[in-house]
Amino acid sequence: MQLDLRNPLVFFDLETTGINIVKDRIVEISFVKVHPNGKEESKTRRINPGIPIPPESTAIHGITDEDVKDCPSFREIARSLAAQIEGCDLAGFNSNRFDIPMLAEEFLRADVDIDLNKRKFVDVQTIFHKMEQRTLTAAYKFYCGKDLANAHTAEADTIATYEVLKAQLDRYPELKNDINYLSQYSSYNNNVDFAGRMVYNDKMEEVINFGKYKGQLVADVLKNDPGYYAWIMNGDFTLNTKKMLTEIKLRGFNSK
Repeated sequence: MQLDLRNPLVFFDLETTGINIVKDRIVEISFVKVHPNGKEESKTRRINPGIPIPPESTAIHGITDEDVKDCPSFREIARSLAAQIEGCDLAGFNSNRFDIPMLAEEFLRADVDIDLNKRKFVDVQTIFHKMEQRTLTAAYKFYCGKDLANAHTAEADTIATYEVLKAQLDRYPELKNDINYLSQYSSYNNNVDFAGRMVYNDKMEEVINFGKYKGQLVADVLKNDPGYYAWIMNGDFTLNTKKMLTEIKLRGFNSK
């Protein structure tokens, strides 16, 4: 099924040094950009993460320190990458929980101001899990009738994810061919920050989503516990979480 798009939709996948969004780095990014008229363009780039790639990560994606030693850093490609995805919605496999937060973190580290919060995010894994409960390899076999060669390479996983979404729309008539709908359907939480440390409640108010203040309004916590903001800012939290918390804090000042 051809996707019904208002904006270009970028399917992307990351290979990284690990799964810690704060400490790990991207070593490869691949994307397929699908335009509303059906035109497709793809690109894959290796990235020097600036830190060693652990053997256990290399065992998954096959990328070594030697492979990326002469590649650009993320900072060096960040502005051109931001321009390529400007005005686009984003899609991936497990992207809401990992790839989107990791990409946002890398942009912040590179001092590139790109507002991903304005985008629609379609997580094909979430749709798959709600419908069938499987992995990407199984999803590709189930929906597309193909074996996924070169699994855990960014390019193969990106193309497979794109094909799976189209096949999902063909298989499930209840799924609307609409990015706004798919974005909402493939989201488990209405996150304020990409890591999900803060979420919106049913009144669209920001609430804490972890720890002793879970379920409490962020504004109330900042007011009643002045040290909480400093604890977050000095703690092992993502730059995006700190940025969103700061915006809420400043909003409180401006409303006085």
